[in-house]
Amino acid sequence: MDMAVATYTVTGMTCGHCVSSVTEELTGISGVTDVSVVLESGAVTVTSDRELGLDEVKAAVTEAGYELVG
Repeated sequence: MDMAVATYTVTGMTCGHCVSSVTEELTGISGVTDVSVVLESGAVTVTSDRELGLDEVKAAVTEAGYELVG
């Protein structure tokens, strides 16, 4: 099965707790298998077993208290 990998930019993260919150919300999306966050740049790479809709990714990031940009 092909995996879908997409990278997003999230603003507002300042610490490890922020990373944990974003990771937890994104991992909760159906099909997500891995989430990698680079705190310094705000880059969030999401690996999933299906293409994710931007709306569902944005909703998860917003639920965590941060903003998806770009």
